[in-house]
Amino acid sequence: MYRFSNTVIGFLNLFTLLASIPIIGGGLWMARSKTTCESFLQTPLLVIGFVILIISLAGFIGACFNVAWALWVYLVVMLFLIGTLLGLTLFGFVVTSRGHGVEVPGRVYKEYHLEDYSPWFKKRIKDPQYWMTIKNCLLGSKTCAQISYWTPIDYLTRDMSPVQSGCCKPPTTCNYAGTMLAQDEDCYHWNNAPNLLCYDCDSCKAGVLESVKLDWHKLSVLNIVMIVLLIGIYSIGCCAFQNTKRAESDYPYGENRMSKVHPRWDFHW
Repeated sequence: MYRFSNTVIGFLNLFTLLASIPIIGGGLWMARSKTTCESFLQTPLLVIGFVILIISLAGFIGACFNVAWALWVYLVVMLFLIGTLLGLTLFGFVVTSRGHGVEVPGRVYKEYHLEDYSPWFKKRIKDPQYWMTIKNCLLGSKTCAQISYWTPIDYLTRDMSPVQSGCCKPPTTCNYAGTMLAQDEDCYHWNNAPNLLCYDCDSCKAGVLESVKLDWHKLSVLNIVMIVLLIGIYSIGCCAFQNTKRAESDYPYGENRMSKVHPRWDFHW
């Protein structure tokens, strides 16, 4: 049982070490692609993959070969990773706490309004450079092509994703029958051209934010599971670190405190 924690940490880090290889490979594969969306995601994938690789390698070496400094590095990085995930999860819950779909009378789908979302989200999505990246992603994904052949009955009876509702059609309240009444600003941004549609509408930005919000909620749940798992691994790692320190001193209860005692004068006789 004395080396049980070292064995567990060694196997866990061997598993995460092998798991980091396809993550890094996926990031490098995206780096070679010309698609805007994939190049936008490659940096986080590569960072996550290399961080997992480094801490797993340090934990594996430290636990299996009794290298105390490697385990110390492993524990420090693990503590930083736990704190980062915890902060990211709390931040995610704060920025995604606002915003929701609005029911449309006589329709199955919902519509979304940019002003309903958090100020941080709105500031981020309104940045022209950032929105151009997302817009190119939407054009490449052909999301709107899926509903381009819908009939008027389909619009009454079928549901849409938040992106389809905001980007692929004008707001339901728009009236193009020649009325001079004031309308939603997005009504004037709408264009029938497949590469224009409502991609420059606030409703499209709101639809994207709703999709991000739903994905962020799923990611937050995964983060909570990961935090609990990492805390458990960190606790076992602390035990393994203590075992390694004891192995270095060849003394089962820590450092040998008798190291400075000199032998008797007749020791060599």
